[in-house]
Amino acid sequence: MTDTHDRAAPVGPKTGAPRRVARRHVFYIPGYDPIHPRRYRELYRKEGAAQAAISGYELELTARKAETGGRYGWSAVGEMEGETARAEIDVLVWSDIVRSSMSHTIPATYLQLVRTAWAYIGSGALWRLMRLRKGPVIAALYPVGFLLLQLGIALLLGHWAGEGLALAASQIPFGTEGAALEARLMLGGLVHYGAMAVIAWAILSWFKRKDGKFYAYYLMHDFAYSARHGGANPPPLEARMAEFGDEIAAALASDVDEVLVVGHSSGAHLGVSILADLIRADRVPGDGPALSFLSLGQVVPMVSFLPGAHRLRADLAYLSASRALTWVDVTAPGDGCAFALCDPVAVSGVAPPRRRWPLVISAAFTQTLSPMRWRELRWKFFRLHFQYLCAFDRPGDYDYFRITAGPQTLGARYAGRAPSASRIEAPVNKYTSQSADAAA
Repeated sequence: MTDTHDRAAPVGPKTGAPRRVARRHVFYIPGYDPIHPRRYRELYRKEGAAQAAISGYELELTARKAETGGRYGWSAVGEMEGETARAEIDVLVWSDIVRSSMSHTIPATYLQLVRTAWAYIGSGALWRLMRLRKGPVIAALYPVGFLLLQLGIALLLGHWAGEGLALAASQIPFGTEGAALEARLMLGGLVHYGAMAVIAWAILSWFKRKDGKFYAYYLMHDFAYSARHGGANPPPLEARMAEFGDEIAAALASDVDEVLVVGHSSGAHLGVSILADLIRADRVPGDGPALSFLSLGQVVPMVSFLPGAHRLRADLAYLSASRALTWVDVTAPGDGCAFALCDPVAVSGVAPPRRRWPLVISAAFTQTLSPMRWRELRWKFFRLHFQYLCAFDRPGDYDYFRITAGPQTLGARYAGRAPSASRIEAPVNKYTSQSADAAA
């Protein structure tokens, strides 16, 4: 599908920026993830070694201790294409904000469920999202449905157990016949509803403890975080994004050849706003390093389709027309948690007349993974959502480790690359208003 906008052809690196890389600074923005960032270092180490063995290049990783301010990262040296490139890779940590946003009680989570369902259903966003990709919408509906199922099971089993205990209590002998009947009815009611509450709570608590297998609570917190403010960023997140911007700006003032920002999942839309802010503020030097943005497994429409996402929509429109960077968006239809091959700018209804970005390409899991590997991973939805950061046993032109530790800039690597022919660009978003402040 294509839209009717007059789209400028994507270009390579900005004028004066290098096309070859000896030194690179990479900033990785995770999605909504409460886990310590060391998992990303270990994932890079393990999968990078696997990709190097498959593709026949050398990749060496050196751990770095966490620095002040919460920074966490590692160093990588790649021997690829007959050249050596060095990369400093930092994780931009917001897992503490994620953890603080998670409701720790069962009632609070069910209250989140009601609010989130209303945010998407009441605004009409849910129906429009289904016109793009059903996979991520199903992923959004899953925690709602499964949490309601848990509640139903808990109440039903609690009711049955309460009835049984109430029946047993009704056999307790009392005094006179009239008083006995009244006492039995009262006791039966107390036993029934008391047992029902205790057993239902125990069952719901069991489901919550097992959420590492079900992911219902985790996903509910994830979608509720965006829906809580109608698509706007909460103040603590805005403050953290400003800090991230300062770190990236410092790297752009250094003597590296490329500054590469990688946004995964919901980290992609954070990256959009952070980079838009930097470029608007003229903090991207024209004669500095190449500025590159790689968005992976993005879920931008889950936020940009909400009525309050004025800032994000303005940032999408602004970044898509900028000559200050290269923006490549990589998804795959096999990833049921992402809006695969959906141009995040176009489908949000904010594509400007002369937009340049993003270059939308597919990681094509069914082609870049062997049949055996694809069969192994096909139904592991959360694992597939992280496949962009992992090794491919039949790599195409997308290789995360060549991009982050190889000798070419992102713009040079994909110069002349045509976007995916099956990309979706039809604007289906009802809410297209943009923040006056952000667009200024």
